Amino acid sequence: MGRCYQEEEGATQSHLSITCLDTMVSFPDVEKAEWLNKILAQAWPFFGQYMEKLLVENIAPNIRASNTHLQTFTFARVDMGEKPLKVIGVKVHTGSNKRQILLDLNISYAGDVQIDVEVKKFFCKAGVKGMQLHGMLRVILEPLIGDVPIVGALTMFFIRRPTLDINWTGMTNLLDIPGLSSLSDTMIMDSIASFLVLPNRLLIPLVPDLHDAAELRSPIPRGVVRVHLIEAKDVQSKDKYIKGMIEGKSDPYAVVRVGTQVFTSKVIDEDLNPKWNETYEFIVHEVPGQELEVELFDKDPDQDDFLGRMKLDFGEVLKAHVLEEWFPLQDGGRARVHLRLEWHTLMSDASKLDQVLQWNKTISSKPEPPSAAILVVYLDKAQDLPLKKSSKDPNPMAQLSVQDVTRESKVVSNTVSPVWDDAFRFFLQDPTTQDIDIQVKDDNRQTTLGSLTIRLSRLLSAENLTLDQWFQLENSGPSSRIYMKIIMRVLYLDAPEVCLNTRPCPPGHLNVTESAHIGSSVDRPPRPTKASPDAHFGTESVVRIHLLEAENLIAKDNFMGGMIKGKSDPYVKVRLGGQKFRSRVIKEELNPRWSEIYEVIVNDIPGQEVEFDLYDKDVDKDDFLGRCKIPLRRVLSTKFVDEWILLEDVKSGRLHVKLECLPPTPSGAELEQVLMVNSLIQTPKSEDLSSALLSVFLDRASDLPLRKGSKPPSPYASLSVRGISFKTKVSPQTAEPVWDEAFSFLVKRPHAESLELQVKDDGHVLGTLSLPLSQLLAAEGLVLDRWFQLNNSGSAIQVLMRVQLGLLISQHSGVEVLHAVEGDESEEGSQKGSAAELYIREDSDSGSVPELRQRVPHANSNLDLSDSPLGQLRLTVWYNMDTRKLIVIVHACRNLKSSAKDAPDPYVSLILLPDKSRVTKRKTTVRKKTLNPEFNEKFEWDLPVDEAQRRKLEAYIKNSVSFVSRGEPIGKVHIDLSQKDLTQGAAQWYDIKDDKSSP
Repeated sequence: MGRCYQEEEGATQSHLSITCLDTMVSFPDVEKAEWLNKILAQAWPFFGQYMEKLLVENIAPNIRASNTHLQTFTFARVDMGEKPLKVIGVKVHTGSNKRQILLDLNISYAGDVQIDVEVKKFFCKAGVKGMQLHGMLRVILEPLIGDVPIVGALTMFFIRRPTLDINWTGMTNLLDIPGLSSLSDTMIMDSIASFLVLPNRLLIPLVPDLHDAAELRSPIPRGVVRVHLIEAKDVQSKDKYIKGMIEGKSDPYAVVRVGTQVFTSKVIDEDLNPKWNETYEFIVHEVPGQELEVELFDKDPDQDDFLGRMKLDFGEVLKAHVLEEWFPLQDGGRARVHLRLEWHTLMSDASKLDQVLQWNKTISSKPEPPSAAILVVYLDKAQDLPLKKSSKDPNPMAQLSVQDVTRESKVVSNTVSPVWDDAFRFFLQDPTTQDIDIQVKDDNRQTTLGSLTIRLSRLLSAENLTLDQWFQLENSGPSSRIYMKIIMRVLYLDAPEVCLNTRPCPPGHLNVTESAHIGSSVDRPPRPTKASPDAHFGTESVVRIHLLEAENLIAKDNFMGGMIKGKSDPYVKVRLGGQKFRSRVIKEELNPRWSEIYEVIVNDIPGQEVEFDLYDKDVDKDDFLGRCKIPLRRVLSTKFVDEWILLEDVKSGRLHVKLECLPPTPSGAELEQVLMVNSLIQTPKSEDLSSALLSVFLDRASDLPLRKGSKPPSPYASLSVRGISFKTKVSPQTAEPVWDEAFSFLVKRPHAESLELQVKDDGHVLGTLSLPLSQLLAAEGLVLDRWFQLNNSGSAIQVLMRVQLGLLISQHSGVEVLHAVEGDESEEGSQKGSAAELYIREDSDSGSVPELRQRVPHANSNLDLSDSPLGQLRLTVWYNMDTRKLIVIVHACRNLKSSAKDAPDPYVSLILLPDKSRVTKRKTTVRKKTLNPEFNEKFEWDLPVDEAQRRKLEAYIKNSVSFVSRGEPIGKVHIDLSQKDLTQGAAQWYDIKDDKSSP
């Protein structure tokens, strides 16, 4: 808490305590580690000494031995610089395993490291001058032992690939060396970045003779996920012809990745709806944590075009066992990819093996047959290997082969009793018939020092499917032997179809039956009277994203070579569900406030995230200021998230956002209140907020006219609402197309908008429909499900369609609707009446602050009646601490005095005094011919709260006479804001005074 006081010097004590409390409340399971950063800073020079010794004494000899052209490779300089690694946050996982401690460290390193290397043979000098590394490092303290140092070893790895940026020097010279010319700086960075990414782990033993080091370095996986890459839809067209005048298609292929495990699909030529039907298997260690990433590309002769990507945490697959969905592609437009994901549990007994083998026979799997088990081999050591022919000690290494897959161990130099301490994994298609072959060779791969073949069926009768023993080597010395621990695990899919379905069934077509109706119309099924959408239709929600503000952003604009620190010009890119938004740029500000709102239609597909990327706007290339994300599933389950989120991959900064899930409500009773609320919470920089979600299921069309020559058309339909349009697929050569497609639209004002539908054939319009959404408001349940007659068709064309509307009612807008019951006392107790009322409230996160309410009744309510001769003006005046703005809501006037025969055209003009330049002036719209005008308009001023309390608000009620002359005064209201509690400001009626009267 003391640190907050130091950093926020000059702020009030109450504001400081709330700021610190917000930080702690927002991140209950992530802790800061300033003490650890102080230790790292103190120890950094000594870490540099260790790295220099490691590189010179260990790494350099290995590099020299790896390539004949690098025999003169040396490290000329190793300087780790003065900027240490920093730990942004620490999360401690308390699991069921009592013999380990698991930590997640959010690390950030932007160092001034300088490493120079030299290859004297080629007079080549190169190196590294500066490096950045950002990511989440998992550290496992295991095993815990009952003796000092309590922890037996440290295991470290990145679950996901970290962000790595290296400033190379002389890289071109280095890549000119023979044998290295095929490399690139990108390939080198990829190799470095993946060095510590699962399944690779760095093991640091803390005690001598650590038992089972190989098992710590390469533990038994948590499971295996079988990924069926089935197909994609609506892929973007990237191939253009005649300088883009003619749009072609794409040649899509997919890259499927889990950490360092990568598969690439076949290329489908010229198809925007490609079908692959390929299957891949991935070993999974950390759940949740490890992610599946699928990227689509368009194959081109030069550089392949990016078509979109999706990511999914395997925790979702573990929960569902089988997950088959259409996943939207980020940055891919409307493109979606169809995947079936299966979680296969690793079983340590053979009781289910026969069932698994039978099930695998029903699967059509390409490019490889499905696996029934995995094999993990811990290669420990060998003893008494034979000498070379020259009577010298060999440099033994081991080759392990299962079917056509071969793995190699490291080489141990000059010994007949090598200790490899390596681990290997193999997928097994049928362990009842397969073998594992082991050959121990000298490092030239020519001389065999011993061999061994083990039938894997031996493991099926072994306890726990494990052999942990010495094995005698053949074709070797009389006492030559090798020690291994071999573990088999059966891959079992815990899903109903494995037990029940015995017929061959390709992925993506489980439990699907098709029947074709062939022949005359007598053979056809009866014409349906209702549309038949699937169970997911109409289940979408709308997520309202409030981008509020940021704090402590990094200053990127420096001057005079960095001698003068500047600021940044920050903006935010927001991504969700394939949609992208970009905020406005805030000039020269490290604590920007955007106060912008975005809306996205979402469904409950697992793995989606709300992503925020912050950048500093520059003339050339915008600088990165950090990123953060919130899982969409959390928003859908809690319905409301209000948080300050730490920015990742940067030293400092946090972002304040609010996210609200708005499920559509099938009732139109509250439309007026929804429109009122939206107008009050609408921010000036954002689009009009949506009041409803329109869901359309277009089933089919009937009786389309034939083309000339009596050929059937190839129809498609286009649907649009307020300029937002979608197209269905084309149904080739049919007068009775079945589209079976669903679309969703955000609707601003449903009583004034329409759904426009056109059925077309090769661009020619066959028929149109304009459906006013007001018809839905009058329908039961806000649903119309029937055949609709098309206009301008010249025939009896009809479409079968289900159209439904749902209101978007915010529960966290700060405004609620209440109904005063006739006979209740008003707030002032002056009158009784009945009115629908809006209450504007500010909710406290901690619950310690009472709810603040301002009453906004209908203008004709008889509450607070007065005998003021000029009438009354109803205002809400309050200060929003969240947005740091003074808010004035002009609700209405009543009983205005008119000096003319006709009723006036009143409006209200506001100004904050003192204001010599009149920059604070605001004005409502004009209401025609009324003595009781309703405005319900909101005005905002960006002012600190202490300055707002020094101002005076004057509201002038005027009659609009003409465009060229000033309004004719009716009266004014004067409010001294220093006399009001702005945080508790209630909406109230004010007596209108004469315009010439003094305050």
